[in-house]
This record gives sequence, C-alpha cells and structure tokens, in this order.
Amino acid sequence: MAKKPKKAGNNIIAQNKRARHDYLLSDKYEAGLVLTGWEVKSLRAGKGQLVDSYVFLKDGEAWLLGAHIEPLQTASTHVIAEPTRYRKLLLNERELGKLFAATQQEGYTCVALSLYWKGHLIKCEIALGKGKKDHDKRHSEKDRDWDRQKQRIARQHN
Repeated sequence: MAKKPKKAGNNIIAQNKRARHDYLLSDKYEAGLVLTGWEVKSLRAGKGQLVDSYVFLKDGEAWLLGAHIEPLQTASTHVIAEPTRYRKLLLNERELGKLFAATQQEGYTCVALSLYWKGHLIKCEIALGKGKKDHDKRHSEKDRDWDRQKQRIARQHN
C-alpha cells in the first residue's frame, strides 16, 4: 500500500513573535503538548495564540502558561472549556535538567516560540532566552532594516 504524499503547506499554528523581539534566544527544544480533544479541534481551525505565553518549570515538569486556545462553539458544547489553562509540556529528563539548570543558575528565561503540526501531533518549540536591553533591540532593528535595503538594491540592479 502506497503512502499518501505529504502536503506542501505551512504547518505552523501560532508563533510568538514578541519573544524573538524581546529575548536573545540560545537553545531551542521541541516539546509535545498534553491537550484535550476540543483544544486539538480548535488548533486545527487556527484558534491558538502564544502572545504572552511562557514556560514554567516546577517539580521536575514543564508547563505552558498564557497560551490562549479559543474554544469552538461546535466542539466544546458538553465541556467547560478553559482557554488559558496550564498545559503540560512533554520533554525527556535530560532536556528538563538543562532547562532547570539554565533558568535557576544562569538567569535564562524559558519561552514558547511556536506551535506547529508534526504529522498528526502538535508540538511546541521552546527556547532559552535572556532579556534584551533597549539598545540591543535598536541594534537588531537596524540590522534588519539594512538587510531589507540590501535586498532592494540587489533587486534594482537585476
């Protein structure tokens, strides 16, 4: 039996662009999410946000806080849906150990970057980050503007 060809499309559900702006990101990890049925249906419909979300580490576990998944009217009629509940992140012991060490000793913060599909599973990309100062933000904006300007110049010459 032949396998179905993979769809060429965007598998990203939600991104936290604010985290990329506010933090200098270093180590990235892929974590699974413990979700209920109505949350998966809502994420399939694109009703998820990671705007003010972050990862909370407690008792040897990682939890996603502040992620907002809007319940669908048709999918959550028999359940009391809580859009901003704590959601457990699934990481192995070694990754959890690195996250705990970095957040407690080195002053890093653990932030959620994106939610995306990997096959039929929903994954969360998390990263360790240090907060940027205002001058760092201005510097990265200046670099981004210069890269855009270089692309414009290259397009005009071609």
